[in-house]
Order: sequence, then C-alpha cells, then structure tokens
Amino acid sequence: MSTLTVGLIGAGGISRVHADAWRALGVRGYVTSLDGAEEIAAEYGFELVADVDALIELVDLVDIVTPSSTHADFALRAIARGRDVICEKPLAATAEAAAEVTAAAARAGVRLFPAHVVRYMGEYAQIKAGIEAGHVGELAVQRFSRAGSAPQTGWFFSERAGGGVIRDLMIHDIDQALWFAGPVASVYAVQNPPTVDDRVPAPVTAHVVLTHRNGVLSHLHASWVQPGMPFRTSVEVAGSAGRLRYDSAEDHTLRTDAVVPEGDADYLPPMSPEESPYYAEIADFVAAIREGRAARVAPADGIAAVAVAEAAYASIASGSAVALPGETAAADPTAPDPAAPATEEATR
Repeated sequence: MSTLTVGLIGAGGISRVHADAWRALGVRGYVTSLDGAEEIAAEYGFELVADVDALIELVDLVDIVTPSSTHADFALRAIARGRDVICEKPLAATAEAAAEVTAAAARAGVRLFPAHVVRYMGEYAQIKAGIEAGHVGELAVQRFSRAGSAPQTGWFFSERAGGGVIRDLMIHDIDQALWFAGPVASVYAVQNPPTVDDRVPAPVTAHVVLTHRNGVLSHLHASWVQPGMPFRTSVEVAGSAGRLRYDSAEDHTLRTDAVVPEGDADYLPPMSPEESPYYAEIADFVAAIREGRAARVAPADGIAAVAVAEAAYASIASGSAVALPGETAAADPTAPDPAAPATEEATR
C-alpha cells in the first residue's frame, strides 16, 4: 500500500496535536502556514510547502487547522481538487457556508470530516453509551460547562468573522447536546458582554438553553476568563432513572447515580486515558476512508452545530428565543456521511 499523504494548513496551537496524531499514524506530512510552519515541519518531520494551493496538489487529504473565518474557503479549494478534508470546528462561520462545503464534498465524491473532538473523549463517549443503554431512563435535562483562560489572539473573539465564545468554545458542548439528545427546536441565549468583536477582553461568558425536539432541555455555559485560570469542563445528564456526570476538576472518573441492574455494573466501556482523543478522532477518520464507512462525526453534525451557534447569537441580539427551521432542526446528527463511498481503496 502506498503511504497516505496529508497536508496540514495552519501552524497554531491546535496544529500540534493534529501533527502528533499524523506522525503516530505514519503518514507523509506536508505543512504550510503564514507563520510557524517551519517549527511544525522541524518538530514533526513534515515537509514545508510555500502556499496552500501547492500543498493541496501534493496530498491525498487536507487537514485545516486555521482561524475559523478561513475554514470554508480552504475546504472548498481542497474539495475542488478532489481531496478529502478534515476541518477543525466550526466547519464554517455560518450554517449556509457549512452546507455549501458539505454539498461540494458530496458532489465531488470526497470525504469531509468536521473535527468535533469531544465525541472522542472517553467520559463523553461513556455518557452517550449510558444514555443509549437506557441507564438514565428517559432523558430529561442536560448541563454542560466549559471554561478556561481567554485566548490572546484577537480573531477568537471576532463574532463578525466567525469567532466568539459560543462559536469557538461552546460549540463543543453544542455538538454533545445534539449527540446526546438530538435535534433542537429553539435556542435562547445571553452573553456578558453581549457583543464582542476584534478585541481580547476577559472575561466573556455565555449561557445558552436548548429545547430539543423531544422535549429535553440542555443548559450550556462557556467562559473565557483571566489568563492562568485552569481549563475545566463538566457534564451532567439526568433522566427518569438517574443521572450521569463528569467534572474534570474532580478526577477522571465518570460518576453515575443511575440504578444499574445486577450483573450489569460494567456497562460503560473502559477508558484509555493514555490515548489522545485527537489521535482517536483522526484515526477514526482515516479508518472511515479506508473502510468506506461513516465516521463518528458526519458533515451534517458540523452544519447542525453551527446552526445552533448562529441561533444563539441571534437570540442574544433579539433578547428572545429563536426557533430553528424544521429542516435544520430535523436533521439527524447521526446520519451517515453523504460523501461516504460504498467501498474505497485503502489509500489513493
């Protein structure tokens, strides 16, 4: 088999965990970026390329780890040349742009993978398994929290250019809320300060309430706080038979208050804390290509998460809840990748 060739566009902080995963998978890597590409090339054994278009021509798969406002453009350029694409969240700045990228991939017959890495974190995957196994009974309410030091680069905060604490940070938990409870009917959101653009304030906090089509309520909190604050996440799901919860500040143990049938105490899959979720994510994407199957995250998931984030910003602006259109809300977040082929060679 020929070696998979991968092109990394971007050399910021997130690029290193992607590059580390690619190195572990033994691919031939290329990298380009306006800044920092030399360091990535030297550290991970990638080949340096002068620009994006030259990189696309050299590879089988493009991995986009650039500022959010550039995601759709780079993805479309790669898709137009018949390349499979992995794109860091959010898939695009708007749901319309995310849908355009998805449609382009389907037309071209290439694979598109939104990188929603929290689906590959053991504690969240265990909660998903517990919900599906019925160990909390009928799901009723979900609570998510995610907080950490404010980024020190202005584009993260530019809501006009596709950034913002909801679109960049909370989108992880938006994706989890959809994964656990399904499509959303309405979104209500508040943020302090209400609007942030082109500057780096600290703190900024948002709270979003999702009403799912099945009646489940999801409460989501996200904050960028003062530099030096430890990163912390928590999740709790509760239903008619109990609850499951995880808080990174406590330890790495998923806690359950559900009534577990005798002999079924090990219903949750074991965790592997040594394994990077970024490695697990990228390995799943590569295996999906080789095996011609759907990955854990599909393009529809990327569109749905951005649509909810957009609705949250619209709610903040209007001061009232925003209903999602039926076709968006009804999209199945677990639907197969429309670009997934029935079969595909192990590598191109």
